[in-house]
Amino acid sequence: FAAPAFIGHYQDHKLPNLTVVAPDTGGAERARAYAKRLTSEDGSPATLALCDKRREKANVAEVMNVVGDVKGRSCLIVDDMCDTGGSLTKVAEALRKAGADRIHACFTHPVLSGRACEQLAGSEIERVVTTNTIPLRDAACGLEKIEVLSIAPLLAKAIKSIHEETSVSSLFV
Repeated sequence: FAAPAFIGHYQDHKLPNLTVVAPDTGGAERARAYAKRLTSEDGSPATLALCDKRREKANVAEVMNVVGDVKGRSCLIVDDMCDTGGSLTKVAEALRKAGADRIHACFTHPVLSGRACEQLAGSEIERVVTTNTIPLRDAACGLEKIEVLSIAPLLAKAIKSIHEETSVSSLFV
């Protein structure tokens, strides 16, 4: 859970007309927490959208529906991890079809297995921000669209809180 690192990053690098996007209904609470703490470039509050994935039948491609208005907006997809990149790139495609102007993504754990790096490189995603909880694969290190944030300051604060017997949970709101 690296929300403080991501929120700090996007407070320093604001996007215009920001909409925070949950890639699935399970991530709605996480996206809502980000949206409450982030603002657009002009200071207006971020809005919230989510993607609803449905499989009509087994082994049939998913139907992706965007819930919320993303037309002409900068979308920030927030997730806990990216493994193969399949879902993330499909969400980005759905956002583009729904009229999103810019698409960024952030996720805590960059597993990036299989063809994930190739998928991200060829995707609609303009910028990917992740953390160093897992070392990037060589293929990912070469992608200009990936930026890695250190979670060292967050871990340092957690260790200090434990040592001082103060609340650690306040770091992860």
